[in-house]
Amino acid sequence: MACQAKAITLLLSILAVSLCKPSNGAGIAIYWGQDGNEGSLADTCNTGNYQFVNVAFLSSFGNGQSPVLNLAGHCDPSAGTCTGISNDIRSCQNQGIKVLLSIGGGAGGYSLSSADDAGQVANYIWNNFLGGQSSSRPLGDAILDGVDFDIESGSGQFWDDLARALNGFSQQRKVYLAAAPQCIFPDANLDTAIQTGLFDYVWVQFYNNPSCQYVNDATGLLSAWNQWTTVQSNQIFLGLPAAPEAAPSGGFIPADVLISQVLPSIKGSPKYGGVMLWSKQYDNGYSAAIKGSV
Repeated sequence: MACQAKAITLLLSILAVSLCKPSNGAGIAIYWGQDGNEGSLADTCNTGNYQFVNVAFLSSFGNGQSPVLNLAGHCDPSAGTCTGISNDIRSCQNQGIKVLLSIGGGAGGYSLSSADDAGQVANYIWNNFLGGQSSSRPLGDAILDGVDFDIESGSGQFWDDLARALNGFSQQRKVYLAAAPQCIFPDANLDTAIQTGLFDYVWVQFYNNPSCQYVNDATGLLSAWNQWTTVQSNQIFLGLPAAPEAAPSGGFIPADVLISQVLPSIKGSPKYGGVMLWSKQYDNGYSAAIKGSV
């Protein structure tokens, strides 16, 4: 009888844990780094709300420029004050959270001039943030899990070369690749890169793009979602602003509407990976409200 009681208790414990986890192995990705008041990286991971954190942004690189990591008010990489973030990165990873370096952004000075330039940028990222070695690692000695391409300007050329070069390092240590295209399909900047089929995660920005974001209903969004699920990636994420003020041109979906009207229409896709949010500074309860339904 005691054994039976223990078995029932164990079963209930497993059930409780499974109910607390997102369904279908799906999760929430968040951008962190662009507001000094959003809390530390460790605090972000300790909420238990996220499975991915994109450290944003490596905002200048390529075309002969010295790479610049911009973490807003958190620390100053040029002064060496960001190396302590290594402890936070490891803390996140120990919880099973993947931490990626996000390159690009909406206001960066970045471009690639050639395939060779892309290779040089890949070498820099590998040696300074991933599994390589450098005396000037901005975030210290912790090894990030991969790279997120948030490319929002430029010609769209050579990002496929960068993806291939970074993927080449996976022979030494797996480099996860993510892309954050705009929801208009195909994306003007990242289409050729995504077509390589090398991206593990594609979190599509369904905001600041009225033709394919939620506007009174989900018609435009769902039409675009169905296009995005055709790309060569195993996991597609619904990218959303975490609050109305996070996206001046719209796209915010109230949590109850997302849960009742939108997620049921996209979770049936075998490529559904979860929800991406911009960004930690705006996430004041949104991820907590939706994580049980993601």
